[in-house]
Amino acid sequence: MMKLFRWISCTMVLLLLPWGYDAAAQTGGDRPLRIAVAGTSHGHVPWILNRKNKADAVLVGVFEPDKALAGARIRNYQLDGKLFYTDLGKMLDKVKPEAVVAFGSVYDHAMVVEACAPRGIHVMVEKPLATTVAQAKRMEELAKKHKIHLLTNFETSWYPSNAKAYQLVNDSNYVGKVRKVVIHDGHQGPREIGVGREFFDFLTDPVLNGGGALMDFGCYGANLMTWLMKGQQPIAVTAVARQFKPEIYPKVDDDATIIVDYPGAQCVIQASWNWPFNRKDMEVYGETGYVFAVDNYHMRMRTGTDRSEQVRVITPKEIPVYEDPFAYLADVVRGRITVPQNGLYSLENNVMVVRILEAAKESVKTGKTIRFTQE
Repeated sequence: MMKLFRWISCTMVLLLLPWGYDAAAQTGGDRPLRIAVAGTSHGHVPWILNRKNKADAVLVGVFEPDKALAGARIRNYQLDGKLFYTDLGKMLDKVKPEAVVAFGSVYDHAMVVEACAPRGIHVMVEKPLATTVAQAKRMEELAKKHKIHLLTNFETSWYPSNAKAYQLVNDSNYVGKVRKVVIHDGHQGPREIGVGREFFDFLTDPVLNGGGALMDFGCYGANLMTWLMKGQQPIAVTAVARQFKPEIYPKVDDDATIIVDYPGAQCVIQASWNWPFNRKDMEVYGETGYVFAVDNYHMRMRTGTDRSEQVRVITPKEIPVYEDPFAYLADVVRGRITVPQNGLYSLENNVMVVRILEAAKESVKTGKTIRFTQE
């Protein structure tokens, strides 16, 4: 009887393990994931520098070549100066992190992967993955060759409302076949909301950021639509971009509209540094209904048989979603979860995002619709 009980117990444990569970990744057990930071110029870097007293991860090193900026980070976040390095390779070899989170310019993401991948160090970058398709493809090649996780972090990946919208669209068929998706992302502008000098400098640089609002906020829509379409390749991209505030943003666009066409659906991405307030929302229209993710927790929805629109509050208790990207990173590296194919953080999704953005930039430049070729 005891042997039978043990067999049943072991079988139940195996059945409950996430699909793609990697026992080898469990060598770290429950000890904190050793995380290092590469670059601190990004305005989102407080997410990791302020993340203290957590059992899932520990900060072991920070690469920041700008000594003045490094000093400011040490003071502002009360960090040990011994954590900071001005040479990325030396930091990696000295502190031996298991994962690196990149908080420098988008252009520098490729450099981080070039350094980490051959060392077997996993990487998570801030959105978008890269500034060009050439960079994205090189990063993908390195990640696959050296068998590391290469994740891209978007704030909208944490939204229960987006997870619920995906479920309603793809699982319960609430809206029927998707026909049109409209996604709005942006704010009043980097200068207007008071971002730091170091963040402003790369956000408004056409090389370091790859563009302006088109890159900074267009990537959200491309990421979400690629997810909703389960990785399907678009057939064409058409885009226009404007400079409404050339006195502030002389080198890059500050407003963009991107139309992404699929055989049976269309996505309109409106990315701007000219909204009157911060917004990240998504409207999904199908053959039989619609769902709107108004913000991270609030939704509006209606089907053709409803007399009126439903307004709902969606929380992680209703639909599981990671609201902390570093907890997600730790669970991925430890093998406790598997990144879904074409999921929001996934490499294949985010290579497609860069392809869409590059096509949008080409469309803006030429005034033509850019057709996709099969890969």
